[in-house]
Parts: sequence; structure tokens; C-alpha cells
Amino acid sequence: MDNITKSIILTPFNILYKISPKLTLKTLFRLKLGYKLDLKDPKTYNEKLQWIKLYDKNPLMPKCCDKYAVREYVESKGCGEILNNLIWEGFNPEDIPFDKLPKKCVIKVTHGSTFNIICEDTSKLDREEVVAKCKKWLKEKFLACYGEWFYGVERPRVIVEDFIESDDDEPLKDYKIFCFNGKPGFICVDSDRFTSHKRDFYTCDWELMDGYAVSYGKSGKTVPKPECLDKLFEYAKKLSEDFLHVRVDFYIAGGKIYFGELTFTNGAGFDKMEPKEFIYKTGAMLELPIGKE
Repeated sequence: MDNITKSIILTPFNILYKISPKLTLKTLFRLKLGYKLDLKDPKTYNEKLQWIKLYDKNPLMPKCCDKYAVREYVESKGCGEILNNLIWEGFNPEDIPFDKLPKKCVIKVTHGSTFNIICEDTSKLDREEVVAKCKKWLKEKFLACYGEWFYGVERPRVIVEDFIESDDDEPLKDYKIFCFNGKPGFICVDSDRFTSHKRDFYTCDWELMDGYAVSYGKSGKTVPKPECLDKLFEYAKKLSEDFLHVRVDFYIAGGKIYFGELTFTNGAGFDKMEPKEFIYKTGAMLELPIGKE
């Protein structure tokens, strides 16, 4: 479902959210996940993500969910060496220096998860189409009723970064470390993200969490343990220490680690997790401050 259609369908909830964020999230939670949202004593992972959206107003979150502004935060944590090379940034896509771009690059708008143009040959770019697409993306707003208040606080812009080459013939894998109270809890590896998106879960000891699934199917393949796994954990700890919960994403190419992004409410807290024990097991990893509903 495209964003426009989704926004139209959810218009009543966007209106309701202005009146009562709590009621809106409780209603959506019941409709999407099929059980009552308990904010007084949240136990499941998704319940705790809803609590975070309502009550965790960490001022770092708006900066760190923006793909450009987060670079300053990564630098401040002593992790600047894992930032991908920034070729250009600006608010007007008409100013993109197309004639100076390398053959391969990635063009992104900084406030969304799907606003990317993967370019393997800039000489073949339809520049007018790129500009039009970026202008459209810059106007996109996150759904208010989902309660992810931190998105779009920073003024969105366009960035151009280096194209990260995969080490094999497959699309680049995305290593997502779920961190709870500043500690890595488990890892998921996303593969074939632009075709038949697959997601496999591993413990921090790199044991396959067979039978566990969230949103996407499993690849059915064994992902080799990264040689730099311990280093991934080091970076994840540094980048998660200021937050109750955050998913820290990385890429690995040519033996080098690249920072991806920080995500505070995975799937907006509405992803279906299987089996049922997974949502409780994951929820138990996250300790929330006591005293608020």
C-alpha cells in the first residue's frame, strides 16, 4: 500500500491522535495486533514500544532518526570512521551536482526509510525524474497517528553518499542489532531487501534463532558469522547508550563496517512477531522507567 492510500485510510486516526494519542495507539494496537495494549504494565516488545512513543521524549531522538543529522551524533560517540562518505547534501534537489557525481552513488531523502535511489551508473540517470522524486519525498510526512513524534522534527534534506559494494553477487546485507538499555540483545540480518525481502534472527553468540520471525520470511540460508562481530557490538553499545531502546543498523563490505541508521520504534511497534513467546522474550529485555502510564 502506498503512503497516499495509507494516509487517506488512516485520516480519522490522524484526527483522533490530536485529541488523544493514547486512545489512538490503543485502538490501532488492537486492530493491528489483536490484543489489548497495556500501558500500565507493558510486557510485550510491541507494548513497550508504544510506551516509548508516548512517554520517552529523549531530545536526541529527532536528530538521530534523521539520516544527515545523525552523522554529528555518530561523530560525537567516537564512531566517525564508520560513516559512509558524504558526497553532497542540500535542501533543494535541483542543486544536486549531477556532473560531478561518481559513476555509482546513492541519493537519499533523510527522513524516510524508503526514500532512496540506488544508482549504479549516473550517466544513465534521468535527472528530471530524480529531482521530481526527491521533491515529492521531501513533502512526505510520517503518519501522525503512529505516534513516532521524532520523525520530521529535523528539516529533511537530500544527501548523496558513496555506493557501498557488496562482497558477493548478492545485494548488500543489513545487520541490525537490537539494543536494550544500552546492551545488544540480538541481531537480525536482512537480505534481498529490494526483491524478496528476508530476515533472519541470530543471538549475540551467532546462533540462529530458528522459528522466530518478524514481518518478513526467512532466507533459509545460514549467514556466515561476520569476522568483525565483536566490533559491531562495540559500536552498537556506544551508539545505544543514550537510549532506552534502539536498533543500530550496519553494513559490512570489503572488511569495513559502515553505519546505516538508528531506529527507535521498529515497525512503529506494530510488527507481528512469531511465535508468541518471542514478543514476551524480547519485551523482557527492555526495562522501562517506572511511574508513568
